[in-house]
Amino acid sequence: MNYNDLRHFADSWGLLAMTILFLGLVAWPFRKGSRRRNEEAATVIFKDDEHG
Repeated sequence: MNYNDLRHFADSWGLLAMTILFLGLVAWPFRKGSRRRNEEAATVIFKDDEHG
């Protein structure tokens, strides 16, 4: 393989792989059953709050 072959591969399949990875990471917090974990993560900074 030479540089042009690797560049063509990265331009086509690499872009597709990065797009699929991005969409998967964006969708991960919205999966079924993750609401409790997300709420815990969002409120962990208030765990030791004295006004609540």
